[in-house]
Amino acid sequence: MPELSLPELKAALPRAGRLLGLDLGTKTIGLAVSDGALMVASPIETIRRTKFTADAARLLAIADERKIAGFVIGLPVNMDGTEGPRCQSTRQFVRNLLGVRDVAVAYWDERLSTAAVQRAMIDADLTRAKRAKVVDQMAAGYILQGALDFLRRN
Repeated sequence: MPELSLPELKAALPRAGRLLGLDLGTKTIGLAVSDGALMVASPIETIRRTKFTADAARLLAIADERKIAGFVIGLPVNMDGTEGPRCQSTRQFVRNLLGVRDVAVAYWDERLSTAAVQRAMIDADLTRAKRAKVVDQMAAGYILQGALDFLRRN
């Protein structure tokens, strides 16, 4: 299945199909899952990256366990809207993943997602150590919630 726009992804989902949000970092992959009604994103896990094969296997095992019908991948677009090396790396990860399994994938602009999550966690008075443990999965939740909100409005 090719990469889709968010509306195309929603149209491709089965009834009550759930989405998995990903915040792809160089060292970790933050994960969040939606409910079947596509209303709420919940952070679930952070995968420590090793090799693509192991990362993809863990990611797809989680998708199978949670009956995921599609992925929303955070796209790290530059502040001026251009795509740099991090976007290329993200798109390559998705191409590699599509080579392993045919999954429905859409991108969501993740500009400032980690910064917004960090600010919220600081406001909640979380220690630096606690923030470090959950920032990636919280960023994935922020990315997925933004996509869900967009789908609900459009």
